[in-house]
Amino acid sequence: MKKYSSVVFLVLASFTFTFGQEAQLVDRIIATVGTSYILQSDLEMEYTQYLASGNAPSEQVKCYIVQQLLTSKLLSQQAAIDSIEVSENEVDDNLNQRIRVMTQRAGGRERLEEFLNRSILQHKEEMRPMVAEQLKGNKMQAQLVSGIDVTPQEVKNYFESLDKDSLPYFDTEIEYSQLVLKPELTKEEKEQFREKAEGYRTQIINGSDFGTIARFYSEDGSAPFGGELDYSTRDSWVKEFSAQAFKLKEGEISPVFETQFGYHFLQVLDRRGEEVKVRHLLIRIKPTAAALERAKLKIDSIATQISNKKIGFSTAASLYSDDNNTKYNGGVVTNMEDRSTLIPVNQLDDVAVFNAIDPLKPGEVSKPILYTDKASGETTYRIYYLKSRIAPHKANLDQDFAKIKEAARQDKVNRTLSEWFESRRESTYIAINPDFMSCSELKIWTTDNNAVVSK
Repeated sequence: MKKYSSVVFLVLASFTFTFGQEAQLVDRIIATVGTSYILQSDLEMEYTQYLASGNAPSEQVKCYIVQQLLTSKLLSQQAAIDSIEVSENEVDDNLNQRIRVMTQRAGGRERLEEFLNRSILQHKEEMRPMVAEQLKGNKMQAQLVSGIDVTPQEVKNYFESLDKDSLPYFDTEIEYSQLVLKPELTKEEKEQFREKAEGYRTQIINGSDFGTIARFYSEDGSAPFGGELDYSTRDSWVKEFSAQAFKLKEGEISPVFETQFGYHFLQVLDRRGEEVKVRHLLIRIKPTAAALERAKLKIDSIATQISNKKIGFSTAASLYSDDNNTKYNGGVVTNMEDRSTLIPVNQLDDVAVFNAIDPLKPGEVSKPILYTDKASGETTYRIYYLKSRIAPHKANLDQDFAKIKEAARQDKVNRTLSEWFESRRESTYIAINPDFMSCSELKIWTTDNNAVVSK
């Protein structure tokens, strides 16, 4: 590719962007990448999201953002060459997720809009082109590293290349399985929760404001926002919820209906193509004393069968556990970080779990415990089986092969991406405004054939 020795000048109409309460610089080019460019407004848009997510102001962060924008430009340009596309639904889902986080951190939609100095709808539309470009870049990056794996010999070579004096030290790790039993309520026991939901629905039908009732009484995470959920497609929700949301007309309120989360009713606020926006109220079904007693008797019986060797723990979990994440592999709990079955004891998600497992010797089963999930509030009975316990130790291939393999694979991914970016940087004209050349992260982007954008 031809190398450029002169500075490229592009003339744009000037206009001012306002983010939060501060007026920013008149829009200008801060970097050129091939035939496209990065604007000051692009940087400020990303920085505004950073601040709106509850982070402290930082000039250094702006350097990182520019670096990310440069990276995204290179990837998205290659994505265009490779005909990689993203759908409007993918863009909408990403935008909605960003807005949800920003809204939660800001303390509500009104406070977020006050901070942005614009409506959320306007902000989403301004973000849309950049988000679409970033998603294309993400797909391009995923394609570049798809299929990368490492052989046992590569794992060994990677491990032997590490400084032996700086090998990580692993705390106690365990392999364990769990059997989870949810208390089941009878139809009569659940009726009190349905009646509660019906009561709130009646108040709204009789003239009370839906948003206010949801804000005070809904037991869903959307309660602070008046029960409002962002535009979503049919497959975004459980089938019972979608069935109501997509058959009602705008403004209509559904009857009370049941899902795995409890009793709901909803109102359709707007439709947009294959998407619908609703608000809803949720009353969770909580276990009664009688339901808890029945669940305890059942799990005690299962535990007795296991201890008497009448049934293996793995078989019992497959037959009786209500945890869909583990029942189909015999109750085995896996480490989400490295996909192994070794779990550091300091990462056990609850003191109650630790206390149930800690006294066990390998091969033993815990007594049933009553467990309440901190995130969902769901109460269940559980028993645990300890398969093995590995004492604290320095990393080695025998005990830590899965972890070392994942580290070796990630190292190979990073090297592959670095080589790709280095090749693209050398063959692509890149120019950066001198105001940003104090950023150490950006110096590598302006070597050899690259230049500096005029202020």
